[in-house]
Amino acid sequence: MKPIFTVSEVTTIIKSLFDSNEILRQVYIRGEISNFKHHVSGHMYFTLKDEKSQIRCVMFRDANRLLPFTPENGMRVIVLGFISVFAKNGEYQLYAEDLQPDGIGALHIAFEKLKAKLDKEGLFGAERKRPIPFLPKKIGIVTSPTGAAIRDLLTVIKRRFPNVDIVIAPTLVQGTGAADEICAAIDELNKLGDIDVIIVGRGGGSIEELWAFNEEKVARAIASSGIPVISAVGHETDYTISDFVADKRAPTPSAAGEMAVPSKAVLKNEIRHLNLRLLNAMARYIGTERQKLEYLSKLPVFKRPQTYIINNRLALDEIIKKLLRVMDIYLSEKRALLNTYIDKLEVLSPISILKRGYSICMDADSKRIIKSAKDAKEGDMVVILLSEGSLVCNVKECKEGNENT
Repeated sequence: MKPIFTVSEVTTIIKSLFDSNEILRQVYIRGEISNFKHHVSGHMYFTLKDEKSQIRCVMFRDANRLLPFTPENGMRVIVLGFISVFAKNGEYQLYAEDLQPDGIGALHIAFEKLKAKLDKEGLFGAERKRPIPFLPKKIGIVTSPTGAAIRDLLTVIKRRFPNVDIVIAPTLVQGTGAADEICAAIDELNKLGDIDVIIVGRGGGSIEELWAFNEEKVARAIASSGIPVISAVGHETDYTISDFVADKRAPTPSAAGEMAVPSKAVLKNEIRHLNLRLLNAMARYIGTERQKLEYLSKLPVFKRPQTYIINNRLALDEIIKKLLRVMDIYLSEKRALLNTYIDKLEVLSPISILKRGYSICMDADSKRIIKSAKDAKEGDMVVILLSEGSLVCNVKECKEGNENT
């Protein structure tokens, strides 16, 4: 017998099939908006349709609050989102996460994909960004030779620092072949070997007109440049992939010229200011040192240096006398202590004992001291040490104990 399911169970099974499908987790869908309703909750509800089918859509407030336009019925759009089942009604629908008008929407999708790819590779990392030279000798410019951008750049650079050399690498900045020419121009400037900074850019335009600067090949050419690159594409609100990968992003070509070189007039003023500060500091230092010198020159030691020498010589003599007195006292104390030790040693000396009438008897051959009559025998030769001299004797008789001989 086949199992019997509830409506909720079947809906749950269907929902799990939608949610597990890789394609439906993130999908781009092109269509026309109809039945659009912007609810008081902030959520947007609409139907996306084409000539043959339609799908219900919802875009929650958190996703739609940053939309740069207001969707309308009949508008053709490209929607990014995921498809799932709304279990309560048992209907599948598209949960929109982003929405772009069709046309620039395709370009926007390509832009976001490439941006995410290059960002993941680390091409946008701050650690890769190189500083722009403070005062470049030669600047390379990659742009159209006839556009407004080159005129703005030349005007700003020449006004700020007319001494700097400029090398223009003329290229197309839009249309077929523009990206290849931009890459070739960056490469040629790198080969020159004396370029300090490169400015890559053009004036404002639509996203289609700026698209060459969103090409992957241009981004990689900028990233691989051995020379720091300033990206100056479009107006302040325009952002391209070149802006993210370049070492510096300028909001306009004119701003790029200001970033590339300092103002010569400002530098001159700063130099004059620093020179004045240096002169004032030197004057203060010399004045202070002169006061010190005047003070020192008035000291007695500089007026009569011989008096200073005589006084110190007398002081040295007194120190020597005091040192000699202290040494005499010290030596006397040590000499008295030495004599005390000598007297104590004299008392304990065997010579002192011999002077009191005692003698020391030892075997003549082995020099062994004889302490007892048992240590000798008749016929032995002994030596008797006296306080003055010694006697060599022949033992005739040995008596033990304290008997008198």
